[in-house]
Order: sequence, then structure tokens, then C-alpha cells
Amino acid sequence: MYYEIRTYRLKVGALPKYLALVGEQGLAIQRAHLGHLVGYFHSDIGPQNQIVHIWAFDSLDERERRRDALAADPAWQAFIPHIQALIEEMDSRVMRPAAFSPRP
Repeated sequence: MYYEIRTYRLKVGALPKYLALVGEQGLAIQRAHLGHLVGYFHSDIGPQNQIVHIWAFDSLDERERRRDALAADPAWQAFIPHIQALIEEMDSRVMRPAAFSPRP
């Protein structure tokens, strides 16, 4: 199992709009392609204006295939400019759990 952890730093004040857009439109498109959402979070204590979402994949090949399908979806292509305008910085990491790590 592989976990993609995506962290976005949003523009100051953009969090409510970002969450509304993703909740009302974007997440359904993502779930249709990316599959297993482990969690979707926003910062409360610590660095502010951050979004973290975590997706699980059985393999790196599966991740690549699913992300390519998302990128090719016309609905995603139409949606993405709405949230890109709210994002200051993006980071994506792919992690493997230790053998003793709990699995979702």
C-alpha cells in the first residue's frame, strides 16, 4: 500500500471558499478516479491556511493510472482553475507504511 499525502498552503482567507468548492464539486470528481480517500484535513493549530489530503493506492502503477485518468477528465480540467487560484504552494509525498503500521 502507498499513501499520497498532498499538502496545499492556501492564500490567507481562502480556506472557506476552497473547502466549499472541493466539498460541493471537486471531491466527487476526485473520488471517481482516485479511489480510496484516507482523510481530508485543514489546519487548526500550527501553520495556518493548510489543506492535507491523503489517498491510498495498492501500487505506484495504480496511483499513476488513477492520477492520469483524473487529469484527463474534462470535469476536472474545468474545475481545477477554481482552486488553483486559491493555492499558494503545493507539496506531494508518497509514503509506504511500516510493517507494524495500522491500515485503514
